[in-house]
Amino acid sequence: MGDDLFDYVPDGVFTVDAQWRVTFFNRAAEQITGIKRSEAIGRPCCEVFRASICESACALKQTLATRRPVVNKVVYIVDARGQRLPISVSTAVLRNQRGEAVGGVESFRDLRLVEDLRRLAEQQDSFSNIMGRSAPMRRLFELLPVVAASDSTVLIEGPSGAGKELVARAIHELSPRKARKFVAINCGALPDALLESELFGYKAGAFTDAKKDKPGRFALAQGGTVLLDEIGDISPAMQTRLLRVLQERVYEPLGAIDPVKADLRVIAATNKNLRELVRKGVFREDLFYRVNVVRVELPSLRERREDIPLLLEHFIARFNRLQGRDIAGVSDGVLARLMEHDFPGNVRELENVIEHAFVLCRGALIEEMHLPPHLRGEEDFPGAGLPRALTLEAMEKLLIRNALQRHSGNRAAAARELGINASTLFRKIRMQKLDQAGRNRHPRPG
Repeated sequence: MGDDLFDYVPDGVFTVDAQWRVTFFNRAAEQITGIKRSEAIGRPCCEVFRASICESACALKQTLATRRPVVNKVVYIVDARGQRLPISVSTAVLRNQRGEAVGGVESFRDLRLVEDLRRLAEQQDSFSNIMGRSAPMRRLFELLPVVAASDSTVLIEGPSGAGKELVARAIHELSPRKARKFVAINCGALPDALLESELFGYKAGAFTDAKKDKPGRFALAQGGTVLLDEIGDISPAMQTRLLRVLQERVYEPLGAIDPVKADLRVIAATNKNLRELVRKGVFREDLFYRVNVVRVELPSLRERREDIPLLLEHFIARFNRLQGRDIAGVSDGVLARLMEHDFPGNVRELENVIEHAFVLCRGALIEEMHLPPHLRGEEDFPGAGLPRALTLEAMEKLLIRNALQRHSGNRAAAARELGINASTLFRKIRMQKLDQAGRNRHPRPG
């Protein structure tokens, strides 16, 4: 009767004896694995499942050794057709009528549908390889097609590592120039003489080592788009040369006599405040107005912390693909550490953190021990501005407080940004004792 009942359970269920041989295998287990019950019974479970944890971190072995169950651990198995399938497993000790341990029982759930839904959600939360579901990123996604449709010069401002080049590429790929080249150059990494030849190119004989003509980045991007990254770092002399390109749409290669028409779109990017540089006399005001026709501001990662889980999924999937790994995700402790960190290096820093964890992690889950030292609390680091051991409730309070502050206490606007009903937000504000501006509300004395 009991065995028949398990055949109506949607999850796969199997049991093993003390020698790890399969003693029961239900119908769902047959359907998920593609292995018939008659073929599974009597065989060692590692031969049946060939899971990613069989050799080093078997969930059943862990349960029988510690007498503690494992719940919803994500692993991969190989089915009868040789395909890798994601499943979540839960295990418990199997006891006889006298309460003696005689083996183990494991249930497992097919996560392929969940994986498909996750991929669909990821597609809906991305735009031209830019990831985000937060309100600042949704506003950016709405703005980019409009910006791309014009041919005006664009200035992208944002901190280092936030993805300015990704945004520039997205504008190019959505524009009428998408069939031509996108060419990027880091202006801050080159001295003036080299930057000039890289941008404008040169003619044979222009200087001693110029044996033949060399086209510059403007020539390579002809008909397309050129990204002038870190434009705030260029010298006053180079600013003057760039101003002519933007004003007259012509440039002269070194050693050339005749100017060349520049049929291209210019996108400039900087991690500095150009308006402030103009005020200080470091950046030409006329050039600033030429590059600042359309301004796109990219938020830092600490201004969109709600995107961190999505970015984690993206980077873990990417490194799994590149390195042939099966890491399923991060522990709750790791998520709390990452949500509380200020990320001065932004998305690039988060990517580096996950790559570092992939080097150290040998199991299926990234734990705190796999993080860089400054995120494990082993060294003083100026980036952490929030208390350690951030709970899920504290994360929610942080997101609500930030939304209220961004909207100057407008609760309806904050609720729309957070994607929740206004009455739900009001209830959470009362529960978390926040005032209208998102600050902690202290009880009145007496």
